[in-house]
Parts: sequence; structure tokens; C-alpha cells
Amino acid sequence: MSDEDTLKIILSTDNHLGFNEKDPIRGNDSFITFEEILSISKQKAPDFMLLGGDLFHENKPSISSLFKCSELIRRYSFNNNPIKFKIISDQAINFYQSEYFKHANFNDENLNVGIPIFTIHGNHDDPIDQSNLCALDLFHATGLVNLFGKSNSVESIIIQPILIQKGNTKLALYGLGAIRNERLHRLFEQKKVTFFRPEQESENWFSIFVIHQNRVKHAAKNYIPESFIPSFIDLVIWGHEHDCRIDPEYNTSQQFYVSQPGSSVATSLSDGESLKKYIGFLSIKGKDFKIDKIPLQTVRPFAIGKIILEDEEESISLSSPNVSRQVEKFCHGKMEDLLATTKEQVTNHSQQPTLPLIRLAVDYSGGFEMFSSMRFSQEYIGKIANPKDLLMLHRKREQTNREQANKTVDNVILSVSNVRNDCGLDRNR
Repeated sequence: MSDEDTLKIILSTDNHLGFNEKDPIRGNDSFITFEEILSISKQKAPDFMLLGGDLFHENKPSISSLFKCSELIRRYSFNNNPIKFKIISDQAINFYQSEYFKHANFNDENLNVGIPIFTIHGNHDDPIDQSNLCALDLFHATGLVNLFGKSNSVESIIIQPILIQKGNTKLALYGLGAIRNERLHRLFEQKKVTFFRPEQESENWFSIFVIHQNRVKHAAKNYIPESFIPSFIDLVIWGHEHDCRIDPEYNTSQQFYVSQPGSSVATSLSDGESLKKYIGFLSIKGKDFKIDKIPLQTVRPFAIGKIILEDEEESISLSSPNVSRQVEKFCHGKMEDLLATTKEQVTNHSQQPTLPLIRLAVDYSGGFEMFSSMRFSQEYIGKIANPKDLLMLHRKREQTNREQANKTVDNVILSVSNVRNDCGLDRNR
């Protein structure tokens, strides 16, 4: 197959536009990196962009956020680039949620779209109230994006693919906007989630499923196991989880790959957010694919440090009369290391904000006397972007005799319990 048969797609998710927008230092971070993503897309000239949800941080974005996003999409997505693929499925079904615009924006004779954007909604920019509308419905109606994967029922879900063809390559694009995890988990178990497949030569279609749910198990039913996803899917694009795991991971039991692009802006001071951030350039030719990851250059530097004071006996003496000063001095030393780490993340991109994010977690269990966290943080005003939430101080709660006894009983119960296997699922539902 030639390049005329190769579909080229930019992958991104969880852009969270408008996050912390009232912060005088960090308020524009999400838009700076989103513009970088659009700029990369314009340079790479893909067939389209595919977003995995949470374009906006709020389901009621501010006027400022709506305005900035609209301008960016108009600037980078609207141009004279020829569209080299076609949609051969019934677009009235794919975009059923719109009353008047049941078609992709590049098929609208009144618009000049060169890089279409296809997106599902996430849990942050999800539909609200009885109207079942979200900000992305507005963007679909105005021709800025192509919103797909909305569900109009809480009792059962039918997922119809957008069928895309470029040369001899055929893509079945499935999507499902965010649904409460427990509800979706129950619907999968009850076999009330149905995936429709192309009627002809279904095995010759490359199938992508875009999902925005918990991938990590937080509770028994508060996530979506990969085993729920039908095995005919070739590639899952997993949104919602913010740590970047964009390199395709093979699920041996389901025999598909999962790519988790992660967020483009840090919305929490967590380990996952501190990982290097990328977007993907997906190439599909026939049933073969590859993802080239592209590092983002405008992400604010971010480092996390952790101190367990009980492990630092050589530097800090608990019996010392000035132990709190020793602890504070030790923490300042750790801060110097973290600041040095963030300097290594500076890319020299003209738009990158260089004032770093730093989180220092201190476990002061064991009777250590702590210093003034307010005084400590004030010393880093002007040196970091988040002095107010720089420190996270915590200590382990001592267990009572009764709690320790209960834990022992629980361990005995667990040791003699039988492990129950869940029933198998219909792979095509």
C-alpha cells in the first residue's frame, strides 16, 4: 500500500482547558499546551485529530475558556488542506445528537475545515441537566469539532462506529463518552452494551475504541476492566487517566493494544502528572499501525519529592533540642534537589512557563516536631508556581489494639476464603 492508503491521526486527551484559569501564574497553562498540540497537528498535516475527552475542565466553561478554545481551533483547524478520507457510514446515526448538523464539519459546504477534530466528551465536560447538552454539543453545532459517542440511554448502550476509508485502509471508529463507572460496569456485566460491526468484510476493518473511564481499579465496580472490551477491537485509546502511557500495551487475553495518552496539563500534584507528557501520531495502513510519540515542549516543569523522617536518622536526631530546625533544614536541601530537577525540564520553547510546580510530601511519623509550613512555603514565593500547596505533611495514624485485632481476624478470613471467578462476557457486546 502507498501513502494514499495510510491514515494519519493526532492523538490527545484530557486537555482540561480552563483549569485553574483564575490563577495569575498558572491560569493560561492549559491553553498554551493546547495551542502547541494544534500547532504540531498543523505541521504534521494529519487526516484528523482524535481527542479522548475532557477538552474542558468544567461542564460549564467560562466565556473566556470558550472564546480562547474557539479561536485556537479556528486558527489551526480551518484551512485549505484537502480532506483525503471519506466517511461511508450513516452520519445521521454517528452524529444523531444534533438536530440540524448530522454530518462531519468537513462535509459542510459552508465551512473550510482542513484538519477535522473528532472527540468524545469526558467526565468533566459531560452533558448536564435535562437537556443532555454539553459544551462540545455547542462546538459541534458551530462546526468546530465532530462530537461522537454520546449515549442517550441509561438502560442500554449501542455503539455504532464511524466508518472511515482512505484508499484501501478502512477504519471503524468507536467511541463512548464518559458514564458513571459503576453504571457502565453494571451494563457491561448485564450484556447491555452492544458494539455494531461493519456488515461486509468486518475482519478487514481496523477498529479503534475511544473510552473515558477509570482504567485503574479503585473499588469493585468503580472501573472498567479491559476484559469488558470486545476482542475484535484492534486499538483502545484510553482517556481520563492522566499518567502518560502512550506506548501501545498489548492485552494478551483480549488481543488488542491500549494507548493511554494522558493529560496535557497537570490538574493535580500527583506522581502520574509529573511524568513527561506526549501526544501521539498514529499511522494506520490496512491492519497495521504504529504510534510515534511527540514530546510536548510547553508543559510547566514539575517535580515531586518524598521524605520519610524515620528513614533519615543519620541527618536528623529525634533527641536533639532543635529537631524541628534540623527537619526544616533537611527539607530545604531536598527542595534544592527538586529545583535542580525542574531546571532539566526547561525546553527553551518560547511559550513554556518556566516557574516550576513542586510538591514535597513529608511523613513525620515517629514523634518528629514539625516546623512552620507557612514560613517554609513563603520562602519559595517567586521561585515556584505553587507555594501555597508546596508541602503535604502527614503521619501514620497509630492503630488501637482493637484495630490490630480486627486486622488479624480479617487476615485469617482472607486466608481461608475461596476466590470467585466472574462469569465470561459476550465478546461482541
